[in-house]
Amino acid sequence: MSIDAASLRASSAAARPRGRGRRSTLASIGLHGALSAASLIAVFPVFWVVVVSFKPDAKAIEATPSLVNDSSLDNYADVLTGAKGSFLAWFGNSVLIAALTTVLGVLLAATTAYALSRFRFPGRHWLLLSFLVVQMFPFAVLIVPLYNILLKLGLQGSALGLVLVYCSTAIPFCTFMLKGYFDGIPADIDEAGRVDGLSPLGVFWRLVLPLARPGLAVTGFYSFIVAWSEVAFASAFLSATDESKTLAVGLQVFVQQNRAEWGHLAAASVLVAIPAVIVFYAVQRFLVSGLAAGSVKG
Repeated sequence: MSIDAASLRASSAAARPRGRGRRSTLASIGLHGALSAASLIAVFPVFWVVVVSFKPDAKAIEATPSLVNDSSLDNYADVLTGAKGSFLAWFGNSVLIAALTTVLGVLLAATTAYALSRFRFPGRHWLLLSFLVVQMFPFAVLIVPLYNILLKLGLQGSALGLVLVYCSTAIPFCTFMLKGYFDGIPADIDEAGRVDGLSPLGVFWRLVLPLARPGLAVTGFYSFIVAWSEVAFASAFLSATDESKTLAVGLQVFVQQNRAEWGHLAAASVLVAIPAVIVFYAVQRFLVSGLAAGSVKG
């Protein structure tokens, strides 16, 4: 029995689910137009900050500053050479605090999340609930109690005290994220490692952590951003000297009550954003898989 091509095309068309055909030309134009407009709205403020960063302070406040005329690198030179603020000192403080927060926060969150994922112990559910409750509090409410704790510990005004504060705010989220990721790693891997003679720490360090790299990348990036761009805690818990400030706090010297140096502020803002962009591109290939795994498993 022979089946002609027309019959095959008709049967495949009948079997195709309705509503899942090709998008119409008008719908495609509308979708791409909306996405282009959204992208333009998101990118334009960043583009404008970059434009203003090349302008003198007097020209930066113009409604339509020229893209070519009066442009120079003077603002960047003033910021980097210390003529306007102690940018390099702020940069060093921010790098130190962000690096310590990232390493310590991810390490504590990973060990806590692994214990919550693999072991059953009294108070486990209450511990998870406490992490959730901590996330519900606005960070501004925590400034006074954290200030008193650091004062009693002798860490008020120090970088280590600020690192501990940032870890206390980043670890709950990171723990929830990593627990969901560890739940997606088969427990048979742990059993196989113990059969091969590995200790529980060895199983965690040599087998589980390498498989959890996407989740570690997400939590590491989150911890870094928390420490890199935060202002309220850094203003409250660091000493008032100019050399001890972080970048986010140091930018305030360009805009004060009686003067505003918008060109220098824009230049410093661009320089502050560069390390965050570099870190993002370093971990971007892990972000989508890590966020998806941590959000749906658990």
